[in-house]
Amino acid sequence: MVESPGREALRSVLWLVIAVAALVFGVASALEIRGALEREREFRAAPACASVPVRASGCVWEQEFTVREADTNRGERNASPEAELVLPSGKPWKVTFLRADPVVSELEPDDRVVGLIWHGRVAEVRDSDGRRQQTSSGPVGWPEDRLGGALACVSFGLTALVGGLWPLLARGDRRHAKAGAVVRWHGVGLGATAILTLWAQSANDWPMWAIPAIWGPLALLVLASMTAFALAAVRGDLDDDAPRRAQPQTM
Repeated sequence: MVESPGREALRSVLWLVIAVAALVFGVASALEIRGALEREREFRAAPACASVPVRASGCVWEQEFTVREADTNRGERNASPEAELVLPSGKPWKVTFLRADPVVSELEPDDRVVGLIWHGRVAEVRDSDGRRQQTSSGPVGWPEDRLGGALACVSFGLTALVGGLWPLLARGDRRHAKAGAVVRWHGVGLGATAILTLWAQSANDWPMWAIPAIWGPLALLVLASMTAFALAAVRGDLDDDAPRRAQPQTM
């Protein structure tokens, strides 16, 4: 079944809107990388506080807490792992985390933990076994997240932009419309590859430079595939109704 030109144009416009949104988010993430790196360096170089800080401070203070409750919130949409910690004075302190492991998933009520307080917030939690985990307020790992997000959104956004404009600039040409679709879906592959690379880097605690080092060669393979399939689409090699070669008849 052949789609009408109007429907193809509407689909291309929708892809253009998605592409622009992805590019905006990707550029914003890229601009945050430098600030995230500086904040992580500041945290790692922060001196220990000489006494209990009475106001938000750039020094770090180790504070003992008792766990009142902890919940990984697995299976709940848009809910982060969280824990409610209690100071010796009885004051509760609620913290959230980006993931459940390795500490939050093992916490039980009445467990003792040590919280690392920085700028008035608990940036890290350490359990009795010495395992550490950053909270949502911790700066470690944010540069890598921003870099991975920038690579995913910018690579997808650029290819989706090209794939969305292509059919609009060659309206009525089914081959060029198919080539545009090929470019768009390869853009999805580029973005997904960046996200998977970020996941692998985070899971294995690799340095930040591992993200572009791994994603770069994979992106080149995806781009090579995209170019080959787009050229095949323009030539008509991907047409469903391409004429088949006549089969020799046997007597």
